[in-house]
Amino acid sequence: MAAFEYTALDTRGRQKKGVLEGDAARAIRAQLRDKGLTPIKVKEVSDRRTPGASKPLFSFQRGMKVVELALFTRQLATLAHAGMPMEESLKAVAEQTENDRVRRIIVGVRSEVVEGNTFADALAGFPNSFDQLYRATAAAGEQTGHLDEVLNGLADYVEEQQAMRQKILAALIYPAFLIVVSIGIVVALLSTVVPKLVHVFNSVHADLPTLTVVLISMSDFLRDWGLLLAILIGAAITGFIYGLRQPAFKRRFHGLVLRIPLIGRFVRGVNTARFTRTLAILTKSGVPALDAMGIGAEVVTNVPMREAISRAATRVREGDAIHRALGQENLFPAITLHMIANGEMSGELDMMLGRAADHQDREVETLREGVMGVLGPAVILGMGGVVLLIVLAILLPVFNLNQLVQ
Repeated sequence: MAAFEYTALDTRGRQKKGVLEGDAARAIRAQLRDKGLTPIKVKEVSDRRTPGASKPLFSFQRGMKVVELALFTRQLATLAHAGMPMEESLKAVAEQTENDRVRRIIVGVRSEVVEGNTFADALAGFPNSFDQLYRATAAAGEQTGHLDEVLNGLADYVEEQQAMRQKILAALIYPAFLIVVSIGIVVALLSTVVPKLVHVFNSVHADLPTLTVVLISMSDFLRDWGLLLAILIGAAITGFIYGLRQPAFKRRFHGLVLRIPLIGRFVRGVNTARFTRTLAILTKSGVPALDAMGIGAEVVTNVPMREAISRAATRVREGDAIHRALGQENLFPAITLHMIANGEMSGELDMMLGRAADHQDREVETLREGVMGVLGPAVILGMGGVVLLIVLAILLPVFNLNQLVQ
């Protein structure tokens, strides 16, 4: 039995949408007709992309949001801890959920469970909502019989990752807002104020300061070629986004990012914390170290670091220790490698991985606060200097004219 999303018309011609469970689309249409509804569209609930289909440049396909995923995981863990069967737990969570999109996903997962699939296999039909880390951890929890504990750990992990993303986003919004506003002010001055002053300066035939001449040239360029410049910038951004979907270009760009001072350290720290946290959750859940490294590599967003972890996993398969295999790549912090080594020697790898992730999170947070403490004032000073130059370029000829009149 599967879940199907439908769109139908009632006797008054009003459109109704919802989710029903059935063996096939034909059965769903029959159910709708029995209810006095005329089916328009019946589609199986799934967000899995068709094999071989190319990924679009801009995708609007949505799964669960991070907050929704954390809430779903926490509710499911509570019900599982109470001893409720998975099918009933999913049904209860779906009834509790107010968001139609989330409810459709949960009902789809429940339908797979009702058919006899494991919970982890049921999640595989919704990869936009449940990544491989989530599915592998859930599978390990089912195998060990501690699914409730594993789900609680997953909820903590999801909430921590969301908190980190929000902090990074908040750190970027303020400087980006200042830059956009400042550029808007400069463009407005160059395109509206400066052309009006040019007529005044030309009428008196006075010699203009070099700064003013440069400003007038920039204004003329913006008026004559501004539209073309905007199109070229848009094309460049689109081309860059498309290029990031090409493996070779993406690898080179990510490698360049790692070499940029401060930014490279930040990216390295974020990805190291994400990898070690993932590895800690998986090893604690009973997932073999090799499988855990493979899954942990997929949660790392930086391509060179992801490939380094894959190469390290190959060396671990050949008998090398995890800390030595990672250390040969020269991409991971030394303190993280030492903590992993201590965990391997003491037999408490999952605990030391968790501590290594906590340390990297604290270091990233300290770095973020330091960068924001400098970046915000620097952007204000830089853009203020640009506006000051424009104002000086406008006022200097005025002062010269006043001196000529006197």
